[in-house]
Amino acid sequence: MEHATADRRARLFAQLPLSAVVVVPAAREQTRSRDTEYHFRQASDFWYLTAFPEPDALLILSKDQQGQCSELLLCRDKDPQAEVWQGRRYGTGQAEAVFGVPAASLSQQSDVLLDALRGKQQLYFSFGADPQFDQHVFAALEQIRNTPRQSELVPTTIHDLRPLLSEMRLIKDEGEIALMRHAGRISAEAHTQAMLLCQPGVHEYQLEACILQHFAMQGARFAAYNSIVGGGENACILHYTENSDALHDGDLVLIDAGCEYQGYAADITRTFPVNGRFSPEQAALYQLVLDAQLAALQQIKPGGSFKRAGDTAASVLTAGLLHLGILQGELDTLLAEQAAKPFMIHSLGHWLGLDVHDVGSYQATTESDHHSEAGDKARLFEAGMVLTVEPGLYIPTGSATDAKWWGIGIRIEDDVLITATGHQVLTAGVPKELADIEALMAGRTHGQFD
Repeated sequence: MEHATADRRARLFAQLPLSAVVVVPAAREQTRSRDTEYHFRQASDFWYLTAFPEPDALLILSKDQQGQCSELLLCRDKDPQAEVWQGRRYGTGQAEAVFGVPAASLSQQSDVLLDALRGKQQLYFSFGADPQFDQHVFAALEQIRNTPRQSELVPTTIHDLRPLLSEMRLIKDEGEIALMRHAGRISAEAHTQAMLLCQPGVHEYQLEACILQHFAMQGARFAAYNSIVGGGENACILHYTENSDALHDGDLVLIDAGCEYQGYAADITRTFPVNGRFSPEQAALYQLVLDAQLAALQQIKPGGSFKRAGDTAASVLTAGLLHLGILQGELDTLLAEQAAKPFMIHSLGHWLGLDVHDVGSYQATTESDHHSEAGDKARLFEAGMVLTVEPGLYIPTGSATDAKWWGIGIRIEDDVLITATGHQVLTAGVPKELADIEALMAGRTHGQFD
C-alpha cells in the first residue's frame, strides 16, 4: 500500500503548477450519542493518498517555484495514557516508517500550515467539505496577509482539489482492483447465504444479520452502506432500510448489500422468491430485468458509455413491458416518450470504489472523451473503471397496470470492471439466472427459525 500511495502522490504532484500547496485533512471521529462515537471511517481522499487510518491528521504536499516537491504528514503523538483508553496510535516515528511520508506532530499544525502556505501562489484543497478545517485554512491565510514580509508570496488562487483526485480515483490501479475483487467475492458469498437462509416467516432483519455476519467473518467488519432487505412491496421503496417485516410465502425479496474491504466498496442487488419458486408474473418481470442487464453489459467496454448502456437497457425494458401488456402503443413512440421510466425510476448504475457512489464525472472532460458521432457529452469507458449495472422494475400497488403485477419490485445489480478488451463482472459468484436461483434455494435446510 505504501508504494501505491506514494505513486498516487507523485501523479498528483505532476499535475500541480509551480508554487502550489495541497492540504488534505483526515476525517474526525463523530459523536453517536453523548460520549460514544460512530466507528471511525477515514476520509476517502486522505486514505487514497496515505492509507493512514487514524483521525485528526493532515497531509501537506508542496511544490516550490523550482519544482521541488515535499510531503509532510501531521498526526497525533504517542500518548500511553490516551492509548490505554482509546487504542494504539502510530505516532510520528512509526507513521513515517510504515506509511513512507515524513511526519510531524499534529500539535504543530498551526505553525506548519503557515509555513506551507507562505511563498506559494496557489492553494489546492476541498473547500466546503469540512467547514471546521476551512476556518483553519482561511485563518492562516489571513494571518499571513496581516503580517506581510518583503517579497513574500501568499496564495492568491484557491483551487478545488476534488476534480484532480476524482479523475485519479476513477481509474483503479492493480491493488485497488484486487481489493474490489475480494470485496465482490465476499459480498456475493453473503448474498448466496441469504438465499439459502430465506423461507416464509423469516424477517428481513434476519437476512440482513446473515449478510453482515458473513462480511465480518471474512474480515470485512462493516457494510459499505445501509443494507436494503425489502420483502414484497417494500422492494418498491428504493432505499428501504427498516428491514423489520416478516417475509411472506409468494412474495419476492430484494436485497441490496455490499461489504467494505480495506476501504473499497462492493454493491450487489439480488431479487429472489421467499419460497424458492418464482410465480409466472414474477418470472416474466425478472427475466425482463435480467435481459436488460445482460444487454447493457454488452455495452460495458472501452469506448462505451453509461448513456449507451442505459439506452440499451431502456429499449429492452420498454419492448418487454409492451409485450407483457404493461405498456400499450407503438414501440418507437414509447421509446421516444420514455414510457418505461415510471417503472425504472433510477439510472442504470454509478461509479464504484472508495465510495459506493464513487467520484468521477459522468460527462466528458475533454472533446476526445465523448463520441462525436452521437452528439452527446457522455464520458467513454476506459480500462480500470469500475461501475455498477443495475436495471430494475418497480410496480407498487395502485399502479396503472393489471393488478397481477402489483407489489413486485425487482433489481439485479453487479459490479463491473472495464478491461482492455471488454469487462469482468466482479460479483458473478451469486446466482442471478432464474433456474440457478431456484436450484440453489431448493437445497435449503428449513426449520432454523421455526
